Amino acid sequence: SVSYQDGLYNRYLQEDPKDVVDTYSARPGYSEHHTGMAIDFIGSFGSLNDFENTPEYPWVKNNCHKYGFIIRYTEANKWITGYKSEPWHLRYVGTDVATDMKNRGISSFEEYKVKFIDHTPQKENVYGY
Repeated sequence: SVSYQDGLYNRYLQEDPKDVVDTYSARPGYSEHHTGMAIDFIGSFGSLNDFENTPEYPWVKNNCHKYGFIIRYTEANKWITGYKSEPWHLRYVGTDVATDMKNRGISSFEEYKVKFIDHTPQKENVYGY
């Protein structure tokens, strides 16, 4: 919930400055989890921070696109997203987009959106524009 995110974000602010907290925690009301399109995985070890080291992670990494998910925040795309690597955070983008991203080797939804969604020519309407 937004109130849970508010408490979490403010707790983090007691430990780190805002510019650091913003690299690992969404501000209240801005979490992808609030959209219903993101989920966190913990795997068999029971901790978010350990998910990358679980036996489940390689399977998730290699197969999540088949179910329409991408690993949203990776080490390779942190310069684009502004978030540190979160291998446990999966975002639903649909099977077509997730598979296309995997096939093209694109790990950032921002990059994919700019290159293949925002700049895809739209069909002309009946008036020619």
